[in-house]
Amino acid sequence: MDAADPASPADPVSTVETRELAYFLAVARELHFGRAAERLGIAQPPLSRAIGRLERRLGVTLLERTSRRVVLTPAGETLAAEGAAALDAVAAAVRRTRRAGGAGPRLVLAMKPGGDGGGLLPGILAAYEREPDAVPVEMLLGYGADRALRDGRADAALLYTPRQDAAGLATEPLLEERQVAVLPRNHRLAGRAEVSMADLDGEVRPRAAQGPGPASEGQPVGDGGQLMQLIALGRAVAVLPESMRGLLRADLAAVPVRDAAPTTLVLAWPEASRSRSLAAFVRCAVAVAAENRRAPRSRTR
Repeated sequence: MDAADPASPADPVSTVETRELAYFLAVARELHFGRAAERLGIAQPPLSRAIGRLERRLGVTLLERTSRRVVLTPAGETLAAEGAAALDAVAAAVRRTRRAGGAGPRLVLAMKPGGDGGGLLPGILAAYEREPDAVPVEMLLGYGADRALRDGRADAALLYTPRQDAAGLATEPLLEERQVAVLPRNHRLAGRAEVSMADLDGEVRPRAAQGPGPASEGQPVGDGGQLMQLIALGRAVAVLPESMRGLLRADLAAVPVRDAAPTTLVLAWPEASRSRSLAAFVRCAVAVAAENRRAPRSRTR
């Protein structure tokens, strides 16, 4: 095959198109060309041709096709896993580039409501404003802070690990907290001084919307208000960082969970970032967190 042929496997990386990769990922999810074409809004023949071109460029078979089913080959399984991350990285780069070329520089910080360690963030923002490299900080509030950072909507995020995924990100730990069970005020466990994880067996534990979770868990929860409402109605309980006590409604109670692993609040950002404004924000966050550990502020219990 001629080296100039775009289907040649000689240099597959430079010839793989993001559109073809997106087409392949749709088929890998559906394992059915017809359903994948419908999801993509295209006809099935162009989809089949695109997958064929991708296989020729890579020099491997990605899908085993029969009249009854479509199965991923080992090569296809690899591309399905790593290709999704590659597309996410491209999308993130596009979003950050567009924001960098917008009306003015800014730093977007993602976090879930109340997810600042019980009051660290005001001190961090105040310290950051005094930095010569500071830019305006825009808050992105929601339960998908880790996803917002990975897909380019945010430049940094405050995450609670291991509950939220920080794998592959640069991180700085800011605060370690014990966890509490958040219950309806009239719950059988609400009056206890502490509980164990075993005491919560059989209780419905909701999961974040669009996040992973066993089928036995409750309905997906998109924000803190929805979660607190479900708990108040007796439809769920939750194990949360202790600093969330300050956000609880009067009809809810928080009880320490003695054997729950501590959770760590971390500041996370993309490892490849070279932003001076972001570097200044990280320095301020680390300094304020260190000062907080030396002279912890009293909190309402």
